[in-house]
Amino acid sequence: MTALEQPLRFPDLASQTFMTRRGWWLIVLNVVLPGSAQVVAGSRRLGRFGMGATFTAWGIVFLAVLVGVLWPSALITIGTFAPILFVGQILLVGYAVLWLVLTLDTLRLVRIIRTAPRARAWIAALATIVMVFFSGTAAYAAFLTGSANGAISQIFSPGPSVEPINGRYNFLVIGTDTDPQREAENMGMRSDTTQVISLDATTGTATIIGLSRDLHDIPFPASSPLAAIYPEGYTEYSAEYCVESACLNTIMTEVNLNYPDLYPQAATDGVPPGVFAMMDAASGVTGLPIQFYVVIDMPSLVTLIDALGGVDINVPERTAIAEPDTAEEDVPAWIEAGPQRLDGYHAVMYVRTRWSGNGDYDRMVRQQQLQEALLAQVSPANVLTKFQDIAAAGTSLLKTNVPQTMLGYFVDLGLKTQAQPLVHIALTPFDPTWPVDPLAPDYVGLQAYLQSVLFPPPPASPDPEQ
Repeated sequence: MTALEQPLRFPDLASQTFMTRRGWWLIVLNVVLPGSAQVVAGSRRLGRFGMGATFTAWGIVFLAVLVGVLWPSALITIGTFAPILFVGQILLVGYAVLWLVLTLDTLRLVRIIRTAPRARAWIAALATIVMVFFSGTAAYAAFLTGSANGAISQIFSPGPSVEPINGRYNFLVIGTDTDPQREAENMGMRSDTTQVISLDATTGTATIIGLSRDLHDIPFPASSPLAAIYPEGYTEYSAEYCVESACLNTIMTEVNLNYPDLYPQAATDGVPPGVFAMMDAASGVTGLPIQFYVVIDMPSLVTLIDALGGVDINVPERTAIAEPDTAEEDVPAWIEAGPQRLDGYHAVMYVRTRWSGNGDYDRMVRQQQLQEALLAQVSPANVLTKFQDIAAAGTSLLKTNVPQTMLGYFVDLGLKTQAQPLVHIALTPFDPTWPVDPLAPDYVGLQAYLQSVLFPPPPASPDPEQ
């Protein structure tokens, strides 16, 4: 028995001064190394278990920090793997309970009634505060771990990793408009905004291609089930639900209502079949193989932006929140020009309004502006501090077939993207580089142009004779 254990395990109960000093020692030991108070003054078996659990927790934290510094993508991959999250949640709950048990047992060992009267409340208060802090922190971490596991499982696919094609990953991003009136009329989800994001699998360089909702005569790849239905391109529509011509904006509803059986994988993924039809359409327009979809519910985007604390946007001109035909004097609200911090409602209305002269085309520019602002402002710090709200918003906001196993890789790649300028291409008549007439688009020429942007020829080698 050590010299420390002798007075702590077999104290002089008659000395209030010694018992008070002993009480403070036990409380400090319980804080510094949980379980050590029991080793020197109580149940050695419980104490060794508590110390072993503490050393294990310290080791896990140290290893996580080390992996995070040396290989951050691996840490994210491990930390987003459902079985590991489940085990982590169980361990955190167990550690919270263990802290509670050790602290209560330490208070028993202190024998507060034997300490000085003035010290009793302070010793009990410190022990309680420490217990609430550490046990509460572990319990809350367990709650967040469970929330993360649930959100990740709902948003991402459980499938295997996917290899890049020609060194790139191509995503179709669909902003959907879940209008209750259309749902009541059984018209289903409609695409509100459509973009293709082509991401270099090594450098993270991203090119965003905005697809106008007014694009006509859309071709489908030979592999698409819609190619047999529309061999000359998408030129027809169902007048039962659509009063517009057969444009990109109607494909999702057309397939949801009339050809849902063409894409049976949609039921497995939990998305409307029109999402896969839009992937085929985007591939037919751009000539790029579309590997992933990301469906964003535009109304739910309000919740996410609010959870992030708003978004900073430099508004180039005064923008009306109004229907296209509203007279200027009747506009109910404006977003003023200049640097603005927009909440969720105003940010979404900023990118959705078609009041300005070029309507949908101006809106596409604002959508890309919002994307760039969010990409620049979302960081691990603000995600962690507001994780619960973001996770809750994400489950109703996002749905994607990106495999959960690739989440760490894409987060790491996204950090590279964040450090580089984005390349924007808008398939509209006003794009200065490659204007596109949506009523009579030259898809062959467009695809050749996109290939030249995404796969530029290497610089010519200097002539050694010069």
